[in-house]
Amino acid sequence: MTSFDSLGLPPELLRAVADEGYANPTPIQAQAIPLVLAGRDVLAAAQTGTGKTAAFVLPILERLRAGSNASYSPARHPVRALVLTPTRELAMQVGAMTTAYGRHLALRSAVVHGGVPVGPQVKELLRGVEILVATPGRLLDLVGQRAVSLSRVELLVLDEADRMLDMGFLPDIDRIMALLPPRRQTLLFSATLDDEVRRLATAFMHAPATVEVAPPNRPAEAVREVLYPVDRERKLALFEHLVRRHDFRQVLVFTRTKVAASRLAADLDRDGFRAVAIHSDRTQVDRTRALADFKAGSIDILVATDVASRGLDIEELPLVVNFELPLKPEDYVHRVGRTGRAGLAGLAISFACVDEVDLLRGIQGLLRRAIPWQVEDGFEPDRNAEPRPIRGLGGSGRGPAEGGRSPNPAHRHKSDRLHTGFSPGRHRHRSPSHRPG
Repeated sequence: MTSFDSLGLPPELLRAVADEGYANPTPIQAQAIPLVLAGRDVLAAAQTGTGKTAAFVLPILERLRAGSNASYSPARHPVRALVLTPTRELAMQVGAMTTAYGRHLALRSAVVHGGVPVGPQVKELLRGVEILVATPGRLLDLVGQRAVSLSRVELLVLDEADRMLDMGFLPDIDRIMALLPPRRQTLLFSATLDDEVRRLATAFMHAPATVEVAPPNRPAEAVREVLYPVDRERKLALFEHLVRRHDFRQVLVFTRTKVAASRLAADLDRDGFRAVAIHSDRTQVDRTRALADFKAGSIDILVATDVASRGLDIEELPLVVNFELPLKPEDYVHRVGRTGRAGLAGLAISFACVDEVDLLRGIQGLLRRAIPWQVEDGFEPDRNAEPRPIRGLGGSGRGPAEGGRSPNPAHRHKSDRLHTGFSPGRHRHRSPSHRPG
């Protein structure tokens, strides 16, 4: 088995890795770290929870180590490495890992993102930092204020590049690229390497080495998946029933919209559950506090939108619930990837009503298999229920709308709907215990 000692990392980093409790690299780390140390551009893909962040943080620290110094002069600490992330939570996660792994080196790092006052970030940058972790919008704001220069960047990382493209950051990325030196090392890390990501790599990278260490679009093998067909009006009751029955604690729940997340958290709180919502309309202070309370156990249920699905790093998270199926099939994999991390067992529960049959078909088409499903006694779905249109689901040529069928379940015959995604009348039994492991 490969060890960190064999990857060419210096003693300071090996000691930091040991401090964090790791002895052996994950496959993405074992393959990517030597390439980054050799100065190659790297295009890498791996499932969430497989250690992608350390795969670029560790070699970046080694590449910058030779120029580290303890000088108080800001001029001696220019930005030499830039890491772009799509969300605030992911930026903070990458920043925390950079600090942890770089604790024995004289390198300064900083994290900048929106949702918080810009003043403290300006002061920190003016003192000088070698490694900057940033969301694109806030970075451009700071460049405009002349608080940071990118003219000496040697290494660029696009983290979760597929999510940045999904969120419409390509214009911002283009503007940032124009501010960077043309000769630099570029690393692109992503959960998927679809055509859009590969086009981005072609535009901004030079002969990148490609690393793919796991089958694309698959949840981790340690995650057990269960799908419950249920009427839309009874999802809340079924969720509360399962939480009470199995005494679930620390549950991460996903909805499609911010409004739905806030409403669900309020309904759960009203019914006696310790729940809170986290989404982009909440202030960064509120989001940080909610996540800290969830990790500490003072909140049992965290309701989130897909913006949070890539940036949440919660150790030993036992359960993810898809209260609503995502519009994009790929987001199912990212949501489920919040549990079953680092080889630990996890459970992913999904609810699907008749409105979501096409979404389910898209997810199962991406997975190339059916999600195991069962009907909970007392929550059998109405076979005669009529679907309602889902906002945002349309014929984009991707996902569930492929294959020439109508993109909206409401446009299809009832019998077709009931037999393409799931057939609620076939398997009727009580669920087994859902405790993972």
